[in-house]
Amino acid sequence: MRGYAYLTAALAALVIRVRGEDPERGDVPGWVMITVMTAALVLAILIPFRAAIVDAVTNALSSVTSAG
Repeated sequence: MRGYAYLTAALAALVIRVRGEDPERGDVPGWVMITVMTAALVLAILIPFRAAIVDAVTNALSSVTSAG
């Protein structure tokens, strides 16, 4: 009897998840907005400071490769 109750509960949870009525499924438009805003922030930082970033990365890589 206990196994039957477990199976029934599991199937009910599966049906709810398949139907899309699960409140914890996530917010796709919210994730899209976060991704777009992150890309915009990266571009906003990269455009004015591109030369400084390239110089810093180049110096870091040359110091690592020439350390041997």
